[in-house]
Amino acid sequence: MPASDSDGGTFRRDVRAFLAANLPEGWRGLGSIADRAEADAFVEGWRKILYDNGLLGLTWPVEYGGAGRSRDDQVVLAEELARVGVPTGGYSDMFGIKMVGNTLLRWGTEEQKRQYLPRILSGEDVWCQGFSEPDAGSDLAGLRTAATLVDGRWVVNGQKIWTSRAQFANWIFVLARTEPEAERHRGLSFLLLPVHQPGVVVRPIAMLSGEEEFNEVFFDGATTDAANVVGERGQGWKVAMTLLGHERGEEAATNPVLFRAELDRLVALARERGVADRPLVRDRLASLHIRCEIMRYLGLQTLEALRTGDGVLGPGASTAKLYWSEYHRDVAALALDLLGADALVPTGRGPLRPYRTDDPGAPNTSGAWVGTFYNSVAGTIYAGTSEVQRNILAENVLGLPRAPRVAR
Repeated sequence: MPASDSDGGTFRRDVRAFLAANLPEGWRGLGSIADRAEADAFVEGWRKILYDNGLLGLTWPVEYGGAGRSRDDQVVLAEELARVGVPTGGYSDMFGIKMVGNTLLRWGTEEQKRQYLPRILSGEDVWCQGFSEPDAGSDLAGLRTAATLVDGRWVVNGQKIWTSRAQFANWIFVLARTEPEAERHRGLSFLLLPVHQPGVVVRPIAMLSGEEEFNEVFFDGATTDAANVVGERGQGWKVAMTLLGHERGEEAATNPVLFRAELDRLVALARERGVADRPLVRDRLASLHIRCEIMRYLGLQTLEALRTGDGVLGPGASTAKLYWSEYHRDVAALALDLLGADALVPTGRGPLRPYRTDDPGAPNTSGAWVGTFYNSVAGTIYAGTSEVQRNILAENVLGLPRAPRVAR
């Protein structure tokens, strides 16, 4: 595709032409596919189309398999894909492209970049995240998974939990304690480790929805090469914080589009139920409309910070995460109130997205909304609980005194 002009107009037209040429006739969004297996097959095929057309890793340098385009173009692509209801990649690309891939661009050695980045884009390597532990979730610095260097290889022992899509991954990035004498986050390292080896056991966790998105991962003498440390040994906390910043960048462009489509669906549900004119329902819908618009402006603020900065979001990114997760919880709560007793026996498929809202075109069935409710409650926990986000904002943005630490 040709280089974009200053306002992204040329590139936006190119993306729309690409969508018109590659989407099925009468396309109404991924959420409109009723059969889950059919929807999953579409996502897999769509990812290949994006890869074949150079639309994965859009801003990555050409020498690593990317397209070398601007961040503005990345925003345009995310907006246009969200507008028509297609994903920006495969189900695991959040961990491969957005997280570890962008982190390698910032912290990786030249050898690591050339080895891993092209394989991430091609889909040959599928990644998952190994951060949280049974006793170290919100307090991530208290993790106990340990790695010891023995004869040129890291030997890893410990356990991770809530590891999304680990059963489909062949690589995991692990935050492990490599300097046992150091205190808390000062002794951690960021390791890249192959999943398919005798020392790694992955066990899916059945969720309330019946899905098995999460897993627990056990390391019992698992090994990886000594060179598979990203950043300096013992400095993994800095690397991990960079990664978590990447998690919230693209969301600034896509969240307003996706949540707006969901709010329109909620209004339609109120009308279908014949309660849209009730004062209390109107009041709650109006409040959600206002908050959805505020989210759009917060997204624009975040995108401007990315354009004018170094591409890494600071602690202020916690504002957006706290805002959308608590907004979404209230959207789903109103949907269940509108469904009433029908929510007790949900029918129809659940949401295709295990995180945030469902894709545009999703049905207004009780099954879709109940599944969305489960996701919305989880949204105030994963990627940093609401309490943690408030602490980050209080301490690092507002400059308030730090919360007292309790010794273990």
